[in-house]
Amino acid sequence: MSSPNVDGIAGWAISLMETLGAPGAGLAIALENLFPPLPSEVILPLAGFTASKGNMGLFDAVLWTTLGSVVGALALYGVGALLGRERVVAIASKLPLVSVADIEKTEAWFAKHGRKTVFFGRMIPIFRSLISIPAGVERMPVTVFTLLTTLGSLIWNTAFVMAGYLLGENWSLVEQYMGIVSKSVLAIVVLAMVIFVVVRLSDKRKGKHHAEQ
Repeated sequence: MSSPNVDGIAGWAISLMETLGAPGAGLAIALENLFPPLPSEVILPLAGFTASKGNMGLFDAVLWTTLGSVVGALALYGVGALLGRERVVAIASKLPLVSVADIEKTEAWFAKHGRKTVFFGRMIPIFRSLISIPAGVERMPVTVFTLLTTLGSLIWNTAFVMAGYLLGENWSLVEQYMGIVSKSVLAIVVLAMVIFVVVRLSDKRKGKHHAEQ
């Protein structure tokens, strides 16, 4: 395959796939799970483009990228399980604006919605990697976590690999449009954090005011 004239992450991913084939695509996606700044929105369409050139099978591209997603997610699940609830609570209790009550509310929410969160979270940029950690902290049954992660990743990966396969040389269109989505998700997360901080500071001021009275 003659490589597209690209550099950076895309160039690295192309080189990996040219060297290792479909397993290279799987390795790239496993690393993307561990390091969210590596965007699957670039790697997956590139895998599809590579398949369209005959350098790997389309089925192999989907299979290996999904396997890579699961391996990366399990690694982060292990990090969460290793930290455990007590360490997370201990760390959080030392952070400003965070209380143990917040963690308990989060635990209760995850216990109720955890399965849906893991499944649908695999299809949300940035969040798709981070969701594995609380799943590990809460010790979601690993078989359930693996199944939900596999199904969610299979849908996400198939869509993007197929897009790259069908677009061919225009595979970068996927990255352009998904870049807008990723930035929107990031903006929502930042806004939520700002609102959380403002509300928490407001509650602290009210508490201090009542104490002084």
